[in-house]
Amino acid sequence: MPVTSGLYATGLVTPEYRQRPLPVPPGALDLLLIRHGQSQPYTGTPFPVAGGHGDPPLSALGTRQAERVSDRLASAGLHAIYVTTLQRTAQTAAPLAARLGLAPAVEADLREVNLGEWEAGLYRKMVAENHPIARRMFAEERWDVIPGAESLVSFDGRVRAAIGRLLAAHAGQRVAAFTHGGVIGQVLSLAASSRPFAFNGADNGSISRVIVTPDRWWVRGYNDTAHLETMD
Repeated sequence: MPVTSGLYATGLVTPEYRQRPLPVPPGALDLLLIRHGQSQPYTGTPFPVAGGHGDPPLSALGTRQAERVSDRLASAGLHAIYVTTLQRTAQTAAPLAARLGLAPAVEADLREVNLGEWEAGLYRKMVAENHPIARRMFAEERWDVIPGAESLVSFDGRVRAAIGRLLAAHAGQRVAAFTHGGVIGQVLSLAASSRPFAFNGADNGSISRVIVTPDRWWVRGYNDTAHLETMD
């Protein structure tokens, strides 16, 4: 609506159409997606496995990143905190949860994509060494190029289901989900109708944001690391 006065009807005042921020639709889920902090390095010894997924704890840097995330989101007006079945997300959420007095809930379907034969740390080595299968994976933008890895159809389905449950439980609320790089990439690619890997690569401890309604998802932020910029 234009900003006017009583003089508008006389033609003496020009209406003003101002730029305004995008409003969050009533009943929408305002979802912050936080990638877990840096986990311990892979040194050739397989990580512990939980539910078929490598489950390393945070590194010392990852623990410090978790504290910075807590500082950043302490006044964000969160109604709930979610983590996955993997310990690095729970460890990253812990400082914020303690600060706000919120008990994190587990949403298992926001766990990382399963990497098949490259689970438990081997994926990092293969990508770092530019293995031919890794090159093909990035070129084709699908995980199941890796032997035994989860298909994009399976991954897409469970991520969609998880976001649907969060919307049903928290319509009209802001929620923080501590999750994984592949999941963040999948959620944002769905929201933007983009290539499957277009949003892969979120940094550890970064914050992304989507607005979710039953009919539409909006990307409102990706890979925000302002709270980490002074870290080593």
